[in-house]
Amino acid sequence: MESIIPLLKATQEAASTVRKLSGQQRADLLISLSEKVLSNTNRIIEENQKDLELMDDADPKKDRLLLNEGRIKGLVQSLKDIASLPDPTGEVLLEKTIEQGLSLRKIAVPLGVVGVIYESRPNVTLDVAALCLRSANACVLKGGKEAHFSNSYLVSLIHESLEEADVDRAAVNLLPTGRGFVSELLTATKYVDIIIPRGSESLIKYVRENSRVPTIETGAGVCHTYVEKTADLDKAANIVVNAKVSRPSVCNSLDTILVDAAVAEAFLPKLKEEFVKWNVEVFADETSFSIFQKAEYPFLKKAQPEDFGREFLDYKCSVRVLNGLDEALEHIRNHSSRHSEAIISRDAEAIETFLNEVDAAAVYANASTRFTDGGVFALGAEIGISTQKLHARGPFALEKLVTEKWVVRGDGQVRW
Repeated sequence: MESIIPLLKATQEAASTVRKLSGQQRADLLISLSEKVLSNTNRIIEENQKDLELMDDADPKKDRLLLNEGRIKGLVQSLKDIASLPDPTGEVLLEKTIEQGLSLRKIAVPLGVVGVIYESRPNVTLDVAALCLRSANACVLKGGKEAHFSNSYLVSLIHESLEEADVDRAAVNLLPTGRGFVSELLTATKYVDIIIPRGSESLIKYVRENSRVPTIETGAGVCHTYVEKTADLDKAANIVVNAKVSRPSVCNSLDTILVDAAVAEAFLPKLKEEFVKWNVEVFADETSFSIFQKAEYPFLKKAQPEDFGREFLDYKCSVRVLNGLDEALEHIRNHSSRHSEAIISRDAEAIETFLNEVDAAAVYANASTRFTDGGVFALGAEIGISTQKLHARGPFALEKLVTEKWVVRGDGQVRW
């Protein structure tokens, strides 16, 4: 294929067939799709296995690529959850009559054609398509070559459900995997209304710097957990371990542990047993290196400046010992990607200061950053975690896939 413009044009034209469906019809479409996904579990796993066989076992992104029976059941439930959410379109946001006798209504309407660029995560294919269809949008999907077989089969199931609902199948279009098509998508202002990149920091940076289509960043997650001097250290260790090892390849996993100097010697050795079990590589500053070394921690390296502010997406993390809350806040200001940040503390004043001062999409007190997720937040699913401030922040889900339209009714009024 020399150009994706015909595909983009087809999706733009198909968008009207989605908008003509009632909210209930769109919900029914997703229920139908959930049943197709469940009944074709074995075939999905077979197609996914073709992708997995092409990826190195040592690549941490392999976990993101994997679709097993449990994850497919989760996707099925997500489709049902999205179907059960209130229709975000058509809501009257404001209604009034102005001095000139004009009746004004501001209503929520679909964005139009949503373009999403993502890497090695076939679950995103279903999540994005479902969120867009439920909110009466069409979408074009630019998945990575790593998930080609998985994505292609999942989109074939989506097309079956669309055709059964008398919706043009082009309302959800999977674009070719070639990287050369990305620049064409980013400049297709005539056919695409918004671009959402979901993936590595380099991908997001490329889209931000090259897109002429309005962009919402679902940013890289450089996530910190600060163990404050009053923390329950056993609870803190459990939270830190969970945030690091439960699924390190995702954006809400822990990257940097910040520890108050007053508790560093008591706290850091508590991580040893679980970190060794998961072969966690620790990049430690001078103080924490000495503590880990004394505890005979085997996977230890001296941290370099670039290890702070680094998204590891692997069984790796950096550690810094500092003096008090102010230093922790300064470190986070300098190194955070504004995704998810946590404090572990029993000091109510320190907690409130942290929650108020830290500039991030999600801030936590005494809990793991791994909770930052559209499904966990009861939003059905997410397109990504937005780390910017315009239009959407945090889990970017159904409620944010709309914009506004003013509807004005008159009876011959003119303005000179």
